[in-house]
Formats: sequence, C-alpha cells, structure tokens
Amino acid sequence: MKTDMFSSLKVIHGAARSTALSVAASMVIAAAFATPVSAFAATPAATPAATAKTSKHAKAAKKPAAASADKVSGKKAAKGAAVNTVAAAGDDAPRTSVKRKRVTYTSNGRHHSVVRRVAYEPRQPTVGQAFGLHDTPDALMLRSSVAYVIDQNSGESLFDKNSRAVVPIASITKLMTSMVVLDSKEPMTDQIEVTDEDRDYEKNTGSRLSVGSVLSREDMLHIALMASENRAAAALSRYFPGGRPAFLAAMNAKAKQLGMTDTHFENPTGLTSQNVSSARDLVKMVNAAYQYPLIRKFSTDRSYEVYTGKRSLAYNSTNALVRNPTWDIGLQKTGFINEAGECLVMQATIHGRPMIMVLLDSSGKYSRFADATRLRTWLDNGGDQPRITSADAGGPGT
Repeated sequence: MKTDMFSSLKVIHGAARSTALSVAASMVIAAAFATPVSAFAATPAATPAATAKTSKHAKAAKKPAAASADKVSGKKAAKGAAVNTVAAAGDDAPRTSVKRKRVTYTSNGRHHSVVRRVAYEPRQPTVGQAFGLHDTPDALMLRSSVAYVIDQNSGESLFDKNSRAVVPIASITKLMTSMVVLDSKEPMTDQIEVTDEDRDYEKNTGSRLSVGSVLSREDMLHIALMASENRAAAALSRYFPGGRPAFLAAMNAKAKQLGMTDTHFENPTGLTSQNVSSARDLVKMVNAAYQYPLIRKFSTDRSYEVYTGKRSLAYNSTNALVRNPTWDIGLQKTGFINEAGECLVMQATIHGRPMIMVLLDSSGKYSRFADATRLRTWLDNGGDQPRITSADAGGPGT
C-alpha cells in the first residue's frame, strides 16, 4: 500500500517538474522573440525603473552567464552600429519608420505569440510629387501627374496636363537609344557581348542577361525595346563607334536636332534621374521614332525568345495593352524608376485617327495603363467633357 502511494507521489512530482520546465522554457523563448531584431529599429532609452529592474535581475544571475550575455550583446551592438553607420551615409534619406509585426511560435504543443519591431522604409517621393504636380486637377482624375495627347497628323493638342514640366523619363530613354543605334548603320548581325561595364552600378538593378551573354545587335535592340532589357541597351551603347561617350553625345545631338530643348541624356538605359524631358519633347521623340519600321515592330511585339550562347531566354512585353485586341498600337515604350514613377508613351490609332499619348509619373504599377484607357474612352466620346489643362490650373500654359 505504501509502495503504491509512493509511486503515485513520484509520478505527480515528475509531472509537476516537467510542467515547470516547460513554462520556464516558454518564458525564455518569449523573451528572446520580444527583443527587437532589426538593427534599423530605434531602441528607446532605458527608464530608471527599467534600469533598476535590470540591475536586480543581473545580480541574481550567475557570473559566467552574465559574462556570456555581455559578450553576445557587445557583438550585436557592434553589428548594429556598423549597419547604422551605413544607413546614415545618405544624409538626405528619410528616417525609417518602425512598425510592429506579430510572430507566432510553438513550444511544448502550445501556441504563443509575441510582437516584435521591424524596420519599414517608405518609397522616396517622385520628382513630380516633390514639386506638387500631382495636385494639378484634371477632369478625368488621372493618376499621372503629366499627361499629353496630340493628333499625330495635325499636331493639335487634345489633352494637356503639365506638358511643359521637365521630369525624369526612365526607360522611355530607350527610344532615343534605338534611333541612335539605327542611325549608326552598324550591321545588325554583329555579335555583342555583355560585360561588367553593362551592369547597373547606380540603381543596382538585376538582369536576366548575365555577363558573358552574346546576342546580335538586332536581338539586343529587340529586347531593349520590347522588354526594356537594360543590359542590352548598355551593351549597344558600348559597341557604338567611339564607345559609350560618343553614343551619349549622339543621343543629345539627336535630341537637339529634333528640337527637344527640355531634354538631356546621361545614360542609354534610363536608370538615372538625370535623363529628363517634358511631355512636349517626348511627343517629338515618339513621332521621330515612329519613322523607323524596326522600332515600330520591336516595341509592339508581345514576346520574343533569344539564345545567349548559354541558354534560351523568353521575354515578354512590359506593356499589357499590346496584348489587348481593342487597342491599335503602332509604337510604345514603358519606363520606371523611383524618381520618375510609372511612365508610358504610345502611338495609337483611335477612331481612325493617329494619336501620340504621353503619360509620366503615374502613381501605381497599372495606373498608367488605366489612365491610357480613360483617355481613349474620353476620345471615343468625342472629347466633349470639360477639360482642365495646366494653363487653367495656374501652370505655365499650353
């Protein structure tokens, strides 16, 4: 009888000890997850009460454990300081905001949740946002801060919103790049190799076209226009007679020849905010590019496959509208960098009337296409809605 009672007490004692250890382990894990893990998240200064509490627990802890903790904390602090030093290098960069994220984990079959802080850095405003171009009203409530539509044959302005504003144009640049390539009359069958010089060292963007890839000049031009392949455009400029410096000089000379007085180019890809233009200038560039049959064909292709010497790559158009059978698009080019926002230029025939459409600094990934559709619907209806232009809004006039 005593033996049975002793065995029961032993089992109860063992279960209690197991439960206690499980609870202790849960508390340790919860404390670990509650510690901020981001080096960018700001740590509030310790309050006197918190300091006293920490000191009390520190005294109760064993010395070896405290030394080990200090060593780990020192490493984390040094790592955090190094990261913060790098982050502080850009003095103009906005301070990172901190938001909380709930984390769930399982211990001993039970679910626990804690909240930890993570760093969140908002996107820098576009040039158009910084200068208040998005505040310009228009009857169609477009999300593009710059919009300009003209009749290609007559040059008549049909819709105008901030058409004189000079803003970054991102990969719309590649239309000028293509014209300069074709003007050079270099053989389109020449083989061009991608090198380290064609990497993007400004925005640090990637590319599917790896270093060492070899394509013909024609294939490079094709994917640069249709899929906005940046390394293809960069390689094309490097194989220009006189190299990339001569190519950039030819781009700016071509802009001057076309009367593009608001335009300047610093690189052939558009991956810089220094490539700038106005909607009025871009109408001139689109109209000039439309005279090149290859630019019309390549820019409006839906998909294209190339062989790089290593593997085959299938590319698709960056413009969803070319796959829409209700659109009759003769030429197009998209563009995006943070400073420029989402951009789109097109030559399209609407009701048998050739139009050139420019949309710059749109505020969403698909909003430039939605804006183009709004403009086409407005034109389909005869453009009889009240129009508000940059002149009416106190802008520089049309």
